[in-house]
Amino acid sequence: MDFKQIQELIQLVNDSNIGEVTIEQKEFKITIRQKEEQITQVMAASMPQMQLPMQQMHAPAAPAALPAGGHTPAAAAPANTITIKSPMIGTFYRRPSPDKPNFCEVGDDVSPGKVVCIIEAMKLFNEIESEVKGKIVKILVEDASPVEYDQPLFLVEPA
Repeated sequence: MDFKQIQELIQLVNDSNIGEVTIEQKEFKITIRQKEEQITQVMAASMPQMQLPMQQMHAPAAPAALPAGGHTPAAAAPANTITIKSPMIGTFYRRPSPDKPNFCEVGDDVSPGKVVCIIEAMKLFNEIESEVKGKIVKILVEDASPVEYDQPLFLVEPA
């Protein structure tokens, strides 16, 4: 099962009233449980080379476990903004490499398809693109911090 299939499965569970789904393939097992407002993703593998990346994919389900300065709840977002959310669990990066500038800053204009950040998951660097046109009004996550699935990353004032 590749990462894209896992993302699609998470979205399917999120959009349905399914409480839990478990899939086992040879030496790979994934269980996705739907809670009241979020999905908890638990992975386990018996292959030694997969254990380290899988363990790094575990993320705390409780908002209290977020680091100081973590994400702001979507309910606190101003009514005239759109939230760009994390499509996966991983580590949030604002720039492509330490010696490069940030993808975007507060006040920058974004449009659909513009890369706004990278999320590293299982040693893969995934470019996250804006799906809206507007201006970045707030960056909700610190650089190099862990993010959860569906966690708000940016607030955008639509154009």
